[in-house]
Amino acid sequence: MIGAWTMALLVVLFAEGDPPWWNYPGLELWKFVNLGIFIVAFLYFLRWLGVFQGLQTRKEMIARSLAEARRERDQALAQLAEVERRLEGLDEEIEAIRQKSKVEAEMESQRIQRATEDEIAKLKQNAQREIEAASRAAAAELRRFASDESIRLAEQIIRKEIRPEDDARLTKERAAKLGGTAS
Repeated sequence: MIGAWTMALLVVLFAEGDPPWWNYPGLELWKFVNLGIFIVAFLYFLRWLGVFQGLQTRKEMIARSLAEARRERDQALAQLAEVERRLEGLDEEIEAIRQKSKVEAEMESQRIQRATEDEIAKLKQNAQREIEAASRAAAAELRRFASDESIRLAEQIIRKEIRPEDDARLTKERAAKLGGTAS
C-alpha cells in the first residue's frame, strides 16, 4: 500500500553514494531535531516557572502605562492649547491694564494736586491768621508801650515843672476836695 511516490522518496533518501539531504555535512538533521527538542523543553520550563504569565503581566502594565501616558499627553496638549489661547489675548489684556493704569494714575495725580492745593490754601489761611494775631499782639504791645511811655514822660514833665509850693497847693486843694465830699 505504499504508493509509488513514497517508494521513490525512500529510495532517494536511502540511496548510497552522496550523503542524504538530512545528513549533509554541517547541516545534519539531528542538530535541528535536537534544537527543536531543546526549544520545546525550554519553553515548557519557562511556562512552568511562570515567566510567560509574568511577561503577560508586564505587557499589561506597559499597555496601562502607555494608556496613562496618552491620557497625560492629551491633558498636556489641552493645557498647552489653553495657554496658547490665553497668550493670544495677553497683548489685549496688557494694553487694557496699561490704559487702566494710565487713567488711575491721572486720577491719582489730580487728587494729589487738589489735596496739595487745599493744603496750600489751609496753610495760607493759617499764616494769615497768625499774621493777624501777631499784628494785633504787636498793636496791643505798641499801645501799652505808648501809654507807659506817655505816663513816664508826663511824670518827668510834671516833676520838672512842679515846684514845692505848687505841690503844697495841690495837696491842700486835694485835701479840701476830699474833706468837702466827706462833710
